Amino acid sequence: MKVALVHDWLIHMRGGEKVLDALAELYPDATLYTLFVDRRKISPNLARLKIKTSFLQYLPGIRTYYRWLLPILPLAIRSLKIEDADLVISSSHCVAKGIGVPKNAYHICYCHTPMRYLWGFQDVYFSRYLMPVRVLINFFLRPLKAWDLESNKSVDLFIANSEYIKNRIKTVYQRDALVVHPPLETAFFKPSGPDENFYLAVSHFVPYKRLELVIEAFNKLARKLVVIGSGPLATQYQKLRTSDLISFWGSVSDEELRKAYGGAKALVFPTEEDFGIVPLEAQACGTPVIAFRRGGALETVQSGVFFDEQTPEAVREAVLRFESQHFERDEVSKKVQRFGRDRFLENMKNIVANNYLKQTKKT
Repeated sequence: MKVALVHDWLIHMRGGEKVLDALAELYPDATLYTLFVDRRKISPNLARLKIKTSFLQYLPGIRTYYRWLLPILPLAIRSLKIEDADLVISSSHCVAKGIGVPKNAYHICYCHTPMRYLWGFQDVYFSRYLMPVRVLINFFLRPLKAWDLESNKSVDLFIANSEYIKNRIKTVYQRDALVVHPPLETAFFKPSGPDENFYLAVSHFVPYKRLELVIEAFNKLARKLVVIGSGPLATQYQKLRTSDLISFWGSVSDEELRKAYGGAKALVFPTEEDFGIVPLEAQACGTPVIAFRRGGALETVQSGVFFDEQTPEAVREAVLRFESQHFERDEVSKKVQRFGRDRFLENMKNIVANNYLKQTKKT
């Protein structure tokens, strides 16, 4: 069986890339297709694959401005040619599922989310721009929506990363989906000791993550906050900080991240996330979560407290409510072991066996 893996772009190792890494373990001889890649930033498991990129790979500094190229990304993914494959698995949150699939190949799309820029989150991404710019953006988004829906015709089977995304796929694409939760590295993320009296936020610095809510909340709380991450809004977030108890650590290694998880009193998670691997990693290290009660957090947060509004006041109230409760770190970790990598690999193997392999036997 010849397998092709497809991913939007590869310039870091976050939740979606960890799914791809596990798929590469399942199919070590697969060819990987992606719009552009920074080999220095990906796992050894991915780097050893044969990787084919689009013409975007040759644009200098592409990783700093690729979001502005959204209108031409369908053209870029179509320029990639899957030469030969029996099974195509696209790991898609943008345009990866729109790649040209060879005739008679079976296409499984592991959908992290219907494209956020198009379906329901436009205000979060674009409201900060002046009206003429927003009008221009909407002009380009209309044909992109039509292309996104049309590209679903090549998908034989959708897999959603959560029940939340399964419902969004049904609403936006009118397609059913199976649910396979992303893999949690339970062998790596483990409890490491008592907390060190600080709260933690881990996030890519982009609008929909709503990290500003946490910063504004802790500006008025006499408590330490450590912020880990990087991204386009880094300067804006630095300017929001008025409390000396808030510190930014930037991007850190996996070992440093694990240590931070293990030392934090709680992770603060203000995002309406598709799934959210960060809360699971924190809980695997024994750290409970203070989370917004929407999206994937309803499936992943097993230990902690929720808040119901995306406001600084709601975050502050949730922190105070959290401090009136007690969580045993070992128990917090035990509750999320069912999200482990082995479970993901087993589920994906079974889905391929029950769908692609059964179909090939019939033909």
